[in-house]
Amino acid sequence: MTKSDEKTTHFGFQTVDEGAKAGMVHGVFSRVASKYDVMNDVMSGGVHRLWKDAMMDWLAPRKGQALLDVAGGTGDVAFRFLGRAPGATATVLDMTENMLIEGRKRAEAEDLAQRLDWVVGDAMALPFKDNSFDVYTISFGIRNVTRIPDALAEAYRVLRPGGRLMVLEFSQLPNPMMQKAYDLYSFNVIPVMGQVIAGDRDSYQYLVESIRKFPDQTTFAQMISDAGFGQVSYRNLTMGVAALHSGWKL
Repeated sequence: MTKSDEKTTHFGFQTVDEGAKAGMVHGVFSRVASKYDVMNDVMSGGVHRLWKDAMMDWLAPRKGQALLDVAGGTGDVAFRFLGRAPGATATVLDMTENMLIEGRKRAEAEDLAQRLDWVVGDAMALPFKDNSFDVYTISFGIRNVTRIPDALAEAYRVLRPGGRLMVLEFSQLPNPMMQKAYDLYSFNVIPVMGQVIAGDRDSYQYLVESIRKFPDQTTFAQMISDAGFGQVSYRNLTMGVAALHSGWKL
């Protein structure tokens, strides 16, 4: 393959070879893993916890279900799911082993060890059989995937008929002035926080940029429909700073 034949994608605001992005994203999350949960609390003022609770409210976990939480990192979503669904099981998959290591250190991980698995893997090539899970979740991770349609296709493949997809991701505010104010905060404050708390400004600069490159709510909902899911809908959180998208494998 010649240089001109190589496909490109975005890494934040940079244009990079498609094959290089996964390694670059892996580097970001490997560097910030030990401070990831602290930074989430600081950046959002703890609101990310409310968003994840809202995710569980809409998802309504049921007894005995099998969850796959992709880009599950330190286990926030899996712990919440298992706490609401007696007898359920959860598999946390992440491409960054350091994130999973941090998750296994948490007290909840020890309490739920018999119902919880941690797997290193790629959202675009899941190491699971077809029709393996009742629920697929991904929180603040799909915008980092190199080819989002491939990840959605894999989600559809591993879900059982009647299974549900739910995505929690940063999104776009519908009001341009509010979006501008949010951008000012994001670009001027979050990278500085990353430097002070995690000693890594560049990684948090990328994370802010990646949010701006992610499709808006309606566009992403159409991508989910295009992957084969039915009854696709979304709900804005905090006026659209984040959004929940839901779809069913019918």
